Amino acid sequence: MKKKIILASSSPRRIEMMKKNGFNPQIIPAYVVEQLPINMSPEAAVMYLALKKAAYIDAATNGSHLIIAADTVVVHDNIILGKPESKEHAYEMLSKMKNDHHNVMTGVCIIDTYSYTKQCFFDKTSVYFRNYSDRELNAYINTDEPYDKAGGYAIQGTFSKYIDHIEGDYNNVVGFPWYRIKPFL
Repeated sequence: MKKKIILASSSPRRIEMMKKNGFNPQIIPAYVVEQLPINMSPEAAVMYLALKKAAYIDAATNGSHLIIAADTVVVHDNIILGKPESKEHAYEMLSKMKNDHHNVMTGVCIIDTYSYTKQCFFDKTSVYFRNYSDRELNAYINTDEPYDKAGGYAIQGTFSKYIDHIEGDYNNVVGFPWYRIKPFL
């Protein structure tokens, strides 16, 4: 029997990845406050937020299904970088990361109401940026792309030309470590 899947996200990238791999999940975004307890490691933070989203959907739905929730952060110099709030914030974040590397961490929580099980895990990918000029950076932050993405960029977007290389899973940087999720489906 094929399980009914609920994706607790409205991320176009996560939805596209599910569909590309032959799954058509029900989309129910989890609107939760993404505030973290003090002194939480980035690894624990992404799993905590994914669990919070999955638990929200579990409490709001009935029946048997597989709930998949995820949260992605960018970590540079042990500081979690969220989504930029302004052009100045985007410039500041991306300036600090040029000619350097950072980690992208995605936490995933899967609640299987068929078997009453819950699995939470994270994946980490190191992303290495090349050097880019202030002119190039200003041109980029004047687009709409940086403002709904952790760290202010998307690996599959126009900023990809500034990525030298990655160490780890590309899909994790997109926001959904498919190779880790697939065994649960």
